[in-house]
Amino acid sequence: MVFACQRDSFLREFITSVSSCKEAKISCVKNGKKEVIDGFEVVLDDTILFPEGGGQPWDLGTIAEKEIIQVVRRGAEAVHMLYEPLQVGEKVTVKLDWDRRLDHMQQHSGQHLITAVIDAEYGYATSSWWLGEEISYLELDTPSMSPNQLSHVEALVNQYIRECRPVTVTVYESTDPELKKARTRGLPEDHVGLVRLVSIKDLDNNMCCGTHVSNLSQLQMIKLTGVEKGKKNKVKLNFLSGNRVLKKMEEFLIREEALSNLLQNKGSMHVQLTEKIQDSLRSTTKNLQTVLRELAVVEAQKLKKTNPMPKFYIIHRKEADMDFVSAFLREFSNEDTLVLLVVGEEPVVQIVLHGKPDIVGSIGPRLSEIMCGKGFGKGQKYQAKVGKLKLREAADIMEEVFKNM
Repeated sequence: MVFACQRDSFLREFITSVSSCKEAKISCVKNGKKEVIDGFEVVLDDTILFPEGGGQPWDLGTIAEKEIIQVVRRGAEAVHMLYEPLQVGEKVTVKLDWDRRLDHMQQHSGQHLITAVIDAEYGYATSSWWLGEEISYLELDTPSMSPNQLSHVEALVNQYIRECRPVTVTVYESTDPELKKARTRGLPEDHVGLVRLVSIKDLDNNMCCGTHVSNLSQLQMIKLTGVEKGKKNKVKLNFLSGNRVLKKMEEFLIREEALSNLLQNKGSMHVQLTEKIQDSLRSTTKNLQTVLRELAVVEAQKLKKTNPMPKFYIIHRKEADMDFVSAFLREFSNEDTLVLLVVGEEPVVQIVLHGKPDIVGSIGPRLSEIMCGKGFGKGQKYQAKVGKLKLREAADIMEEVFKNM
């Protein structure tokens, strides 16, 4: 069956009848988590809501003002998943989420155009494609594409868009020899009935079940955003089409304005200024670490000169790292004083407990329980990430242990 959404991809509202409605367990994603909910599977006499297929996601919208969860194709039927039931035989109005549909049409037709140009120019076949929520990609049968190739392809696809080439859909019987001339990765195993051929004038003929624009001008423009490694000997070519290019441009402009305010300079200077800041930060960090290592030695020498020597000692330096700890312990190796060293800022904090092995082994688990929920073990040192520092409680435990010794 060829659905109404495939006969006319620009229909936004449609009146039809309910053929069937039955209870079902529906798998869906809510708040980023997969869930199985109780719902209903509804089949209509016809539909303008596209069921997932050909790399294109399903449409959203309403049937009789009831929210659509998902639409899938089963053989010749489009099955609509709903939270609420509908009466069989009932006349219903189907309304389409047009913004989502237009976006999908622009990405899908854009994919056909890019595929056709790359095949014609370089002979690289498209083995698969993905229509993502923010960016889409084609997987190409080539291990690489050069920047010059990308620039050439981008220039050509946008030239064809400016030429306003028509995009037409023709329906054939599945045995029609005309289909042998079309580009295809094969029909689904459960496909039945007629086959649609989507054509870009003088450029491409492609068997496809998806919804498409009627003229390349409706794509507005295409931006190729780069390639990345795909499966073995393949690359993924990322792209934006239509309104997505405008949205991404808006994101860039907002980000550039924010950076211009922070850096107090125009966009063309952002890279240069950022590199200068990075160099300065690296130099400052290096100097800070040198000072902290020197401070660690001073702290250790100060402790060594303490008379009488304390039973335990706690140091917390949120600006320090393990270099500080190492420098301290090289200078102070006396195990008679139990030393708790804590470096870093919450929640990523590192801990070292240094002292006699038997004392470390006995007191370590208690300190661990209140500070990070992990045992210090039986060794002299232990490092862990903690969620919330409780140094006062740690000091109380150490004081209590030594009081009872």
